[in-house]
Amino acid sequence: MKSLYLNFLWAALLAFPQFLLAQDYPPDAEPGKCYAKCLIPDEYENITEEILVKQATQRIEIVPATFEEIEERVEVKAASTRIEVIPAVFESQEEKVEVKAASIRLEPVPARYEQIEEEVEIRPSEVKLEEVPAEYETVTEQIQVAPATTKWVRRKGDKNCLSANPEDCMVWCLVEVPAEYETLTKTVLKTPPTTKETVIPAEYKTVKKTVMVEGPTTKEIEVPAEYVTIKKTIMVKPPETRVIELPAEYKTIKRRLMTAPAQTKVVEVPSEFKTVTNRRLVTPGGYSDWREVLCQNKIDEVKIQEIQTALRRKGYDPGPSDNIFGIKTKTALIQFQKDNGLPVGQLDFETLKALGVSY
Repeated sequence: MKSLYLNFLWAALLAFPQFLLAQDYPPDAEPGKCYAKCLIPDEYENITEEILVKQATQRIEIVPATFEEIEERVEVKAASTRIEVIPAVFESQEEKVEVKAASIRLEPVPARYEQIEEEVEIRPSEVKLEEVPAEYETVTEQIQVAPATTKWVRRKGDKNCLSANPEDCMVWCLVEVPAEYETLTKTVLKTPPTTKETVIPAEYKTVKKTVMVEGPTTKEIEVPAEYVTIKKTIMVKPPETRVIELPAEYKTIKRRLMTAPAQTKVVEVPSEFKTVTNRRLVTPGGYSDWREVLCQNKIDEVKIQEIQTALRRKGYDPGPSDNIFGIKTKTALIQFQKDNGLPVGQLDFETLKALGVSY
């Protein structure tokens, strides 16, 4: 009986995709979500272009001559030279004179000893074997007896629909059917029997002895040289003469100089244009696209109150805050969808996002 039921279920699953192809269902649908067709408004774009209103022309203008005032330096006294005597320069210096040369003397350095501690093994290490028994545990395991599936459910979306026609209010929901499991309990070997090694460490004894770490040597000690300081006067710079240049003297005068003569020039008068904006249809609307909408179980009094509050905040009149999806609330919601270029006729997610309402 069970195998007959499984064969029937497998045949139904194979026939289900062909049934979906024959129906107009939302593409890429997900379990637990609802979908409906909404009225998509026409999409327009503004085209801006420039129109010539006046041709370009030319006119002749007279450019007057330009002058500038310049400053000019005039020599009033020529440059000359004179000779000046510079006396010699002397200074007193100190000089060190060696009176006893440097030398080296040898000094003996005795040997150096130190006492050290050394460990001596009095008993070696050994290994002892011990038996470790096996361990068992009880485990619980779940076995799947029926896989998870999905199925389409056609429901009436009265709370979600903005149309007066009940046929426009039908919503298809893809519902998830969970898998079925059975629980089995059994005892399994967790750890097999083994042996372990216990290491008994070796025993040591510490003994002290004196060893020489450096033998006797000699070291050289430098005896520095001895000096005395004497003073003497020396000439650091001999007497000399130098030629001093006496610069020329100048006077600044001002005079007016023409930098450019008068002339005529042709001035281009540019064309004049006018900007005109036209409106063009880009994509026609209609009932053509599927949109994800709120499922019936999510449209409660709290959600309706959020929608009424959001419409009032956007400047629309949804009627009294009575938590009822009435005529005034539906009319205000349709007007909000039309004014903002949104799909019209359902509580789709794009409309809820524009209102700032969670979904």
